[in-house]
Amino acid sequence: MAKHKFRDLKVWQRAMAFTISIYRETAQFPADERFGLVSQLRRASAAIPLNIAEGSGNSSNREFCRFLEIAQRSGYEVMTGIDIARGLGYWTDALADSLLKDVDEIVAMIVGLAKSLQREDQPASDI
Repeated sequence: MAKHKFRDLKVWQRAMAFTISIYRETAQFPADERFGLVSQLRRASAAIPLNIAEGSGNSSNREFCRFLEIAQRSGYEVMTGIDIARGLGYWTDALADSLLKDVDEIVAMIVGLAKSLQREDQPASDI
């Protein structure tokens, strides 16, 4: 299998845009959160496109799927961070809901991509 072109993947493009949004929105957090929630949200959101890109360089769909699973788990981590930010009053309900919707869609896209890669690896008689 040829290596995937991660920049052409819509899920990578969406994850990149989402990560930039998280960076911008966390810039408004209190200074004492810089090494706490800001850092955690930024690292977790950046891990989504980073793992998609890293996994795309593997020579097998199975290995790519392993990195997609890591990206998916990072998405769940971001969801929890968003809920924490909302609970602390750093984000409005509207902003938190919008970010949650975005990351939920990205996670669904990751799941869909992983399923399609797994189908490619199955013999035709198994599909």
